[in-house]
This record gives sequence, C-alpha cells and structure tokens, in this order.
Amino acid sequence: MANNEATGAVDRATDSPLFEKAARAGHVVSGLLHLLIAYIIFRIAFGSGGNADQSGALATVTDKPGGKLVLWIAAVAFVAMALWRIAEMIIGPHPSEPDSGQDNSSDKSELFDRAKAAGLAILYFAFAYSAVQFAVGSGKSSGKQNAGLSAKLMENTAGKALLIVVGLIIIAIGGYHVYKGVTKKFLDDLKTSGSSVVTPLGVVGYTAKGLVLVGAGILVIVATINSDPSKATGIDGAVKTLGEAPFGQFLLVLAGLGIAAYGLYCFAMARYARM
Repeated sequence: MANNEATGAVDRATDSPLFEKAARAGHVVSGLLHLLIAYIIFRIAFGSGGNADQSGALATVTDKPGGKLVLWIAAVAFVAMALWRIAEMIIGPHPSEPDSGQDNSSDKSELFDRAKAAGLAILYFAFAYSAVQFAVGSGKSSGKQNAGLSAKLMENTAGKALLIVVGLIIIAIGGYHVYKGVTKKFLDDLKTSGSSVVTPLGVVGYTAKGLVLVGAGILVIVATINSDPSKATGIDGAVKTLGEAPFGQFLLVLAGLGIAAYGLYCFAMARYARM
C-alpha cells in the first residue's frame, strides 16, 4: 500500500510542467559544461594549461562575473535532473509521457533502464555537489582528488582490485556511448526522429565522449597495474595522455570538436528529450 502511494506521488510530481522544465535545464547546464571542457581541450592543444574535466569547467565559470550565481543555478538544475532520474527509477522511463510504463519491454530491458536511471541520478547529484563546492569557494580539481583516492586504494590488494573494477566500468560506459553514437540509438531518447543538425551532433558527440571515457578507464587500469596514481586522474588524464601521443595536437583538436558536438547535442536534448 505504502509503495503504491509513493509511486502515485512520484507519478503526480512528474506531471508538473515546472518540474520537467527544471529537469530539462540540467541538459542545458551539461551542454555548457561540455563546451567549456572542449574550450579547455583546445587550450591544451595549443600550449595553454587547464583541467579538461568537470572541475576545470566549473572553475572557469567561477572566475567570471556572476559566476557564483550561475553555479547555484546549475546546482539547482542538476538536482532537478537527479530527482527526475529517481522518478524514472521508481516508475519507469519517460514518466511524463501518457503511455509511460505501458510498453512491452522485457524484464531485462526494464531493469537496465531503472539501473541506468539510478546511476544517472547519482551522477547528477555529484555534479550538483561539485557546483555548490565551487560556488562557496571550496572547489577542488577532480583530477587531483581522483589521484589521491587512487593512491590510498593502491596501498592494498583489495583496493587495487576495486580500482580495476572501476576502470572496467568506465570502459563499459564509454563503450556504451560509442555504441549509441555509431548506431544512432540516441534517437530513441528524443521526441523527434532527428535532423540534419541533431543527428550528426549526436553521432559525433556520443562517439567522441565514449572514446575519451574508454581512454580514462584504460588509464585507471594501467595506473593500478603500475602503482602510479598520478595517471588515474579521469578524463583530464585521458585528454593529456592523448596530447602526448604522435600527432597529439591534431588528436586533441579532434577530441575538442567531439566534446563540443556533445555539448551542442545536450541543447537539443533540452528541447527534444523524452521525459
């Protein structure tokens, strides 16, 4: 009975146009952050410094006039998106649609969708927390935090095993992004069948972001095997390692263009995403 009441309350909440608009704003903020990450990648490609990850993008916002207000708005949008994902976890995907929960998807597919929603909820809550940290002046480089945590975990066998599992999960997530991009499965998430602009942005954006994530996961595993936590810094480490490869500058420019494409695709998600 209590479960039915909770589900009904969540269902009614997702009927709110204000809630849906706040959640969609999360896609806009995500798009802006990816564009800033792309900008940082371009800077690295042409000899400037920076952290090519979420913390670097948030730090860039902090330094601008009105930046702290923007970060608070971003935090609210991310929380709204996280709550929306929790709603999807409870009552199924696309709760605002009239036929939500009435499709004929298999139990495995439904379980995957709910698990994905739970994972995204955690991710957006983490984004919101990071935005708040930078807004109050206590934000830190996620790359350094990752390296510090990795160093502690590498002190024992169990910690190393956990890091390898984390690396494999990151690779799997990256691979899924590449799959969605190459097969255009991302169109299933949209109310539109795509366009001459949206579809190419999705293909390039998902594929590029997936490849960067795969690189980050590989680095975590290699760093663990070599007991070198300085290499386990996440996306920033993957980007900078790419820059050290032959034709590194060219590869960084391609990566920057790909991440920028994903950022622009996020704006399309804000308009057309099924929710």
